Amino acid sequence: MVDRLQWLALETKYIDRAEAFYEAFLDLDVRSRTEGEVAFGAGETDLILRSPGPVPRGGVHTHYAFSIPTDEYDTWYESLDERFDLVEHSFGDSKSLYFYDPDGNCLELGQASVDGTGVAGLFEVVLEVEHLARAVSLYERLGFEVVDRGEDRRRVRLNAGSFALELWEPQLGIADARGGLHVDMGVTVENPAAVVDEVRDDVVTIDEREEGIRLRDLDGHYLTLVPASA
Repeated sequence: MVDRLQWLALETKYIDRAEAFYEAFLDLDVRSRTEGEVAFGAGETDLILRSPGPVPRGGVHTHYAFSIPTDEYDTWYESLDERFDLVEHSFGDSKSLYFYDPDGNCLELGQASVDGTGVAGLFEVVLEVEHLARAVSLYERLGFEVVDRGEDRRRVRLNAGSFALELWEPQLGIADARGGLHVDMGVTVENPAAVVDEVRDDVVTIDEREEGIRLRDLDGHYLTLVPASA
């Protein structure tokens, strides 16, 4: 079973502008910085901004969601409403607001039962895939569990331990969001080598990396399986 999201990497044309956006409007703190890359902390997840360069490049026009404390929702809405064309949507008793970063990624801030203040974590990532059934089969074998299938749209939601993954065939979702292309993610699993054995014939590449085993799926997404003890 996939446990948690270690990182999500996004490609940005102008890293200084993107860094300023996430500091100013999301109040995220920088965890690390290297040449052409900066990593912000979002709970236990690193949100990485990466200049175009060697693969994995990081995702483009990716839709992903941050969790915020339920009672802070109105404050976030008021602070962002003057600057952005916000879209609001309800999911049962919880509300989410949507807006865009300078590179066209669709950000969601969703109410959650979390402690503390500010952005508490990253709870959803959406990938664009060419063939939904094929992609679902792969990610199930990687350790994700199907929890919902779209009735009005071609999408499937899968859960891991602490976040959700949605797979969309090409389309526009809420707030005209799209699934990300060539997304780069890291996830923790108990036994990466055993997981790889389940999908060896259905991925493009398998690379042993210092941080874990990196796979590339048939849609061009990169997924690094990090040992849960790391």
